[in-house]
Amino acid sequence: MKSSTPLRSVALLSCAILGASPIAMKETLLAKEQYTPTFNNQDASALISGLHGAVAYSGFRSGQHPDRGEGANNPTADQVLEDLKLLSDTGQFPLIRLYDSQENSELVLRQIKDHNLPIKVMLGAWLDAELSNHEGCAWLTEPIPEKELVDNRIANEAEIRRTIQLAQAYSDIVVAVNVGNEALIDWNDHLVSIESMVAYIQLVQDSIEQPVSTADNYVAWINHAEQLSKVVDFAGVHTYPIWEYKTIEEGLSYTIENMVAVQQALPEIPLSIMEAGWATTASEFPEQANETNQHTHFNELMAWTKEMNITTFWFEAFDEDWKGIPNDPNGAEKHWGLYTVDRKPKVTMQ
Repeated sequence: MKSSTPLRSVALLSCAILGASPIAMKETLLAKEQYTPTFNNQDASALISGLHGAVAYSGFRSGQHPDRGEGANNPTADQVLEDLKLLSDTGQFPLIRLYDSQENSELVLRQIKDHNLPIKVMLGAWLDAELSNHEGCAWLTEPIPEKELVDNRIANEAEIRRTIQLAQAYSDIVVAVNVGNEALIDWNDHLVSIESMVAYIQLVQDSIEQPVSTADNYVAWINHAEQLSKVVDFAGVHTYPIWEYKTIEEGLSYTIENMVAVQQALPEIPLSIMEAGWATTASEFPEQANETNQHTHFNELMAWTKEMNITTFWFEAFDEDWKGIPNDPNGAEKHWGLYTVDRKPKVTMQ
């Protein structure tokens, strides 16, 4: 869910209905049949580095942000160390997910190594748009210029090289790599072709020892199951019941349904949950977004995935107020953290 696009919050709600077409149609039929989906329990070997509890981390505080065209304003080394110690001290998150291989991610890896912190890392390679998805993405109002797409391809290749270098340099910390984040789902603004994604994944696999995948919406995994199953070491699934208007009472059962659908599409591939969460404030769905519901979904999800041997990255560690619509402080994108942006624990972490 790393995105600097202001309209993403609004668009996701409409896209949740449009983009989930295979599942949405199936859901109605299943309800009529009173069908309860069953997930096949994975062997413990399906866990990433043998770890279950994990969390997404980027660490941007108020006034900080990744590069949005005018340069990044990254957290300081002391701030990153403070965050990592805070997460480590909980004892719940021995594994964190980073979304790119830029300067901020390298700083995180360096702090873990220099301070001998008991944290492993899922390293990411962020991919920008190589296709103009102006007809499929609600917030792209005009085609992306061809020159920008060409520049993005060059930048993506450089990002892949950095990811390989960091995975090699920090091989004792980086236990897996995901190539791209929501770059295949057909409602997003940084769309990459399945052919490019397969080539990128294969290149990384040929260069490092760690397992490699991509991270994407459950619908993308179903739609591209045939191609992805040939190259990934595991499937990194995103599932967000609250974005699809589900109540907290439906949250776990809908997540299970998503995971069952992916498992059926890729029966031979181990599954992990690369993003799952519950916003605590949201102008988009105010009745469902609160700390009590986040606490409920966290506990239910983590208990089920532990039983099923699914490595689960909770989204996310800290609120990030740079995200979403700038003039909407209550937008959901800003409020997924287990801690507030000023590092105060919400109910789950109290």
